[in-house]
Amino acid sequence: MTSIVHEFDWPDRVVIGTIGLPGERTFYLQVRSGSRLVSIALEKQQSTLLSNRIDAVLDEMMSTTGNPFSVPSGTPIELVDNEPLEPVVEQFRAGDMGVGWSSRTAQFIIHVHATLAEEEMDVAPAEPTERLVLLIPVGTARAFAKRTREVVGAGRPMCPLCGDPIDAAGHSCSLLDFP
Repeated sequence: MTSIVHEFDWPDRVVIGTIGLPGERTFYLQVRSGSRLVSIALEKQQSTLLSNRIDAVLDEMMSTTGNPFSVPSGTPIELVDNEPLEPVVEQFRAGDMGVGWSSRTAQFIIHVHATLAEEEMDVAPAEPTERLVLLIPVGTARAFAKRTREVVGAGRPMCPLCGDPIDAAGHSCSLLDFP
């Protein structure tokens, strides 16, 4: 089976954004370089894990003695992107993801593999039919992680007692339902 690889090196834009109301949002990783635009659907948890991993690697690099790379502790103001997603045409749904670092190019490498369809899971060995390979510099990575945390945090508020999300229609707290 032939695999389609969407490769971006130093893209013009890389963001996580959502479509829909809190509680019903679909998350997208969107990458643009010139007129080329790819939108990949992913889960809220995948978005969170991706931003946390990027920040952890950047923080580790900052604290490493003798690290030759300039790593920003915060988001460079010129890289802040608060714009909405561009028109979304879902390329694929994210399955396995990975984050790496290239000391040769001083860039983060993000791999996103398409989730396999059920019929593909029955055939072994199965390989995803599509994947994204994204290379971004450290400042862009820091800005991407910050925006992702903000997007994830803009969802439904959490109940201070039980920690479950509170819907617009209200919330029936499990901790208040004592017999």
